[in-house]
Amino acid sequence: MPAQTFPRRTHRRVPTPSATPANPPTSTKPHIAPLDGLRGVAVAAVLLFHAGHFGGGFLGVDLFFVLSGFLITGLLLKETAAGNGRIDLIAFWARRARRLLPALAVTVSGTLLLVWAFGSPALIRNALDDGPWVVANLANWHFIADRIGYWNSADTRVFSHLWSIAVEEQFYLFWPLLLVLVARGRNAGRNVALVAVAGALAALALMLDLTDPVDTTRVYEGTDTRAFSLLLGALMATGPATRAVTGLGERMAGWISLALVCGIGAYWVLADGEDSPSLFQGGMFLHALAAALLVACLTRAPGSPVGRVLGGAVLRWTGLLSYSLYLWHWPVYLLLDEERLGFSGWGRTAVVVAVSVAAAVLSKLLVEDPIRFRARWARGRSGAVALVATFAAMAALWAVVPEPHTGSASVDVTQLTAGQGGFSDGPVGPSTVSGCGACPGPG
Repeated sequence: MPAQTFPRRTHRRVPTPSATPANPPTSTKPHIAPLDGLRGVAVAAVLLFHAGHFGGGFLGVDLFFVLSGFLITGLLLKETAAGNGRIDLIAFWARRARRLLPALAVTVSGTLLLVWAFGSPALIRNALDDGPWVVANLANWHFIADRIGYWNSADTRVFSHLWSIAVEEQFYLFWPLLLVLVARGRNAGRNVALVAVAGALAALALMLDLTDPVDTTRVYEGTDTRAFSLLLGALMATGPATRAVTGLGERMAGWISLALVCGIGAYWVLADGEDSPSLFQGGMFLHALAAALLVACLTRAPGSPVGRVLGGAVLRWTGLLSYSLYLWHWPVYLLLDEERLGFSGWGRTAVVVAVSVAAAVLSKLLVEDPIRFRARWARGRSGAVALVATFAAMAALWAVVPEPHTGSASVDVTQLTAGQGGFSDGPVGPSTVSGCGACPGPG
């Protein structure tokens, strides 16, 4: 999930057109309320998608990627401008760690304990299998390598939604390294813009080349094929892009924002996941480009009608809560299933959203904000020690939680013959298929 723009400052007001500075806006401005609102829209769309009410809601993740690329690149370019092209990589990664890892560690550990207590054997087994990859920020490549289809297998894994967190973390690792090389001299902004454009086009080419019509998980979750969303957002934070948007004027930027919101909204309504093949034939790239332009225009004209709506209290509050809400919502959805609750539809959705919001609020108030803003021990050497200790505690938890025993009457599919689904003459062992440990045996 994407990073916040800046710590919330309640004494600041949303800029009005008359108060907007003449200098080209970038993501380093004090606080851009409509961008918080965009995060709120994105996470709400994802929640409705996973609840089965909004087929195009998965595109909210794309909006998160664009926002992350824009905000992080803006911060890095500000640092290079102030430091003659230098970026303190250790300090940057430490800030990212304080921002993202505490809530992630609590969510992953808490989810594992909840699944152990209340989940099915399949959920427990998959959680134990996926957890280390989540902690290593490689979950997306783990799912791809194990051929775990996003569109048809996600409901068997409580951490399946964390592929997107892995994509962003990998971006945070490699993008600053690249900026250290190219963001130098008077043409730093132009150099970064060229690299962002080249990288986005390369990612698009990879998506077109690697798309498998049978299962699009490889291109949907691959860091290389989804990089264009992050890079198009990064492009909008560069000098050439901000100068171009500034040249439009606030009034025109406001009208363009309205047109883009309508277009993106229509696309979300029409898109239907894997059943929309055009998504992987350039549609997702165009969606990311439209989202990046929307972010740039909202930064230019936050006081426009669209900016005022997105900067409203409810959407902004939801956006500020979006990271923890994204982390918790999917485990809650799987644990509070129809069988456990006894009802389905919008009633179940209301319950799981309420529980997810409650968990997210607690996470933000008790974990995210204290460690990010107030805990002095989370910085410097003590912070590094705390990080190592956290990983050690999570490893110990993984070692303590027992893996469910496979049923003795289960069938080992490795003993199936290649021909016509018959059995081999070899011995029948325990099942190695995820989710089959509790499968009933014959008779």
